[in-house]
Amino acid sequence: MQFSKSTDYALHALLHLCLSDHGNNIGIKELSATLGVSESYLSKIMSKLRQDGIVRAVPGMNGGYELARSAEQITFLDVIQVIEGRQHLFECSNSKSQQHRLLVETETAEQECPQCIIEAVMDGAEQHLHQYLQEHTIQSVLDEAFKRCDHEANKK
Repeated sequence: MQFSKSTDYALHALLHLCLSDHGNNIGIKELSATLGVSESYLSKIMSKLRQDGIVRAVPGMNGGYELARSAEQITFLDVIQVIEGRQHLFECSNSKSQQHRLLVETETAEQECPQCIIEAVMDGAEQHLHQYLQEHTIQSVLDEAFKRCDHEANKK
């Protein structure tokens, strides 16, 4: 599994908004220069984040983007689902086969769409991934970065 570059840029853009000394309002030119990505590509990413309520556009001459909610309330899962979509990572393509019927868990056999053991494992992995990404926020990453900077400064 691999996330797109758009997810990478979205997460970095949000961190940059948090670190801004412009009152957390940064124009697309500055953001794109900082991230090394074209303005049009980044505008599409920021538009998705805006539509989902993660950032808001600030109009006007000194306008740009700012966080629409606190960094503690923006999880990695939120951002990934906005950029990558909210579909399942795994979908069994073999549900009509004899092998699938052998792998179906007996207690789910009465269901209209029984889940085989392979699906159960993959769904469990996805749930763990979602939980992990839900536990990490933009603020938690900033806190960790500041801790590392303090630790490095104390070493010198």
